[in-house]
Amino acid sequence: MTAHVAERAPRTAPAAPARDKGRAGRWVRLVLLLLFVLVFLIPVYVLLVTSFKPLTEADPTQAWNLPKVWTTEAWSVAWEKLEPGIVNSFLLAVPGSLISAALGALNGYVLSKWRFPGADVLFTLFLFGMFIPYQGVMIPLVQLMVNVGDALGIQLYGGIPGLVLAHVVYGIPICTLIFRNYYVTIPDELIEASRVDGAGMLRTLWSIVLPVSGPAFAVVIIWQFTSMWNDFLFAVFLTGPSSWPTTVMLNNIAGAVTTPYSQQMAAAILASIPTMIIYVLLGRFFMRGLMAGALKG
Repeated sequence: MTAHVAERAPRTAPAAPARDKGRAGRWVRLVLLLLFVLVFLIPVYVLLVTSFKPLTEADPTQAWNLPKVWTTEAWSVAWEKLEPGIVNSFLLAVPGSLISAALGALNGYVLSKWRFPGADVLFTLFLFGMFIPYQGVMIPLVQLMVNVGDALGIQLYGGIPGLVLAHVVYGIPICTLIFRNYYVTIPDELIEASRVDGAGMLRTLWSIVLPVSGPAFAVVIIWQFTSMWNDFLFAVFLTGPSSWPTTVMLNNIAGAVTTPYSQQMAAAILASIPTMIIYVLLGRFFMRGLMAGALKG
């Protein structure tokens, strides 16, 4: 009887091959990720080493070589040329992104939690604004800003305020979409409970909705700040030399006879630092806020 039971005892297959296969798969993924990181960092390497070269060494034929003489002269010149543009870019991107976030939160809240007849049609019309190309509205936009500025007695065209207005208006569709998709994930029972307690629309927004809106605000601020900071087309059309942001100043760093590659590389790094800081500070909220509402609403 004992022998019969022993013959029927289950045999466990060795787990070593499965573990080896899983370990090999992880190593393959790790190698691929490191390869992608290396490919991504190659331009950064060229930027950095070229920015520390003197003008005599900053040449495309020596782009991969380390500097024979390390110098920060290109950084000093680049900062001197870019400083007014960086200040203008902050005057554009900081208030513009905050205003866009505020308007997007209001629109998304009304379209998701305080619905009214025709809300879906209005939301669809908002989304159509995302597909209007910048180039198609340039001339009417310039004429509109000149006429509105003359009527109000303020300078919209040619200055930072007009550029902020253009970006805020153009950003309303995407900001509304992000906040609307985020707010549909908030349980309707919370809104109904606040109504029962006597809270109105704005009170509910302030006390219930805004405290949990951090990820959505992070997405919109990153999106709008990056869009405004990197804008070139609106900046060229709607501002003058005294109001040019970083991108226009960066485009103007060029020599008449020779190209100052080291200065251009240093300026490119300086121009990209603020957006990198924004991603570092708010990046952990980005995917969470961006994916909110993807499976609902």
